[in-house]
Amino acid sequence: MSVESTAARKPRGGAGSKAGTTGAKRTTRTSAKKGTDPELVQLLTPEGERVKNAEYDQYVDGITPEELRGLYRDMVLTRRFDAEATSLQRQGELGLWASLLGQEAAQIGSGRATREDDYVFPTYREHGVAWCRGVDPTNLLGMFRGVNNGGWDPNGNNFHLYTIVIGSQTLHATGYAMGIAKDGADSAVIAYFGDGASSQGDVAESFTFAAVYNAPVVFFCQNNQWAISEPTEKQTRVPLYQRAQGYGFPGVRVDGNDVLACLAVTKQALERARSGEGPTLVEAFTYRMGAHTTSDDPTRYRGDEERQAWEAKDPILRLRRYLEAANHADEGFFAELEAESEALGRRVREAVRAMPDPDHFAIFENVYADGHALVDEERAQFAAYQASFADVEGGH
Repeated sequence: MSVESTAARKPRGGAGSKAGTTGAKRTTRTSAKKGTDPELVQLLTPEGERVKNAEYDQYVDGITPEELRGLYRDMVLTRRFDAEATSLQRQGELGLWASLLGQEAAQIGSGRATREDDYVFPTYREHGVAWCRGVDPTNLLGMFRGVNNGGWDPNGNNFHLYTIVIGSQTLHATGYAMGIAKDGADSAVIAYFGDGASSQGDVAESFTFAAVYNAPVVFFCQNNQWAISEPTEKQTRVPLYQRAQGYGFPGVRVDGNDVLACLAVTKQALERARSGEGPTLVEAFTYRMGAHTTSDDPTRYRGDEERQAWEAKDPILRLRRYLEAANHADEGFFAELEAESEALGRRVREAVRAMPDPDHFAIFENVYADGHALVDEERAQFAAYQASFADVEGGH
């Protein structure tokens, strides 16, 4: 699968679904077609043109062509890995997969803005941030296969394990940030969550504590505009970044498909945190071009027109246009990256196929400290269910 084909990869519906003919109401919104948003920090247009910004240029003006190529490489390889993981799930190798398709710039830009001593609290879709923090992609796949609980040491990369409980990691991040502030460290914390999680009570509590205690934490909301099938306008009457005003700290909305803008805005927010100026809410306005997870069929609730409008704003194509226009990359670079991309795809596929099957009975362990009669009964019932397959295969 080529880099170009993965850049244009379209979301796939669930097995056997024909959402276009089911009569289910699908939403086609006009937000993707509106003109320039004056509240949106943007340094690269969808056409790859550099836009000057008096406040944020200082954070990226010194970036070298090599570093720009590095950002492009990060996004391409992250997308290639993501595409491979989606294919592996479809083939029964993974239990589930949450794709980041379309959100590469938000994750790579913000991830590359962090320092080694900063601490990152992700949700379950931050594969690009994990890449930036040096987490091997195969560890992520092992978790979604069910053979490990993450597979990496959080303290080894300052990258916490993935969090499935929606929004809870923002409280963990705030508490950690309060702790390092008391220790006198000059590092910062960044917590990732989505637009759907922004409606959770845990997020509101974390905002309160972070503001009152001036915690060195950046709240990075990837607003991909869909909390599964729920559009953002069903959750808020104002842009998400404006919620910070009610808590007494700044909020900023950045073009989440612009890797340079995400890098600059996150750098500024992290510097504020490290210097004792407290929390910032960053809303990366982006779009989930694929399904929420591989168990989801987005064609049931949104139309092709909206998706196509956002595909025209593709973060990878945007940076490529800029690199080519500025003569920062030639065809040799893109060809080498294509080969590296294919090699990564093969590596993760081989690694997953070499992994053992998950232990089906592990779910019954560590439920209660001293055991429980109901859990024992459920384990026995599940054992009988599993044995029934062996009976069928044996011809009984």
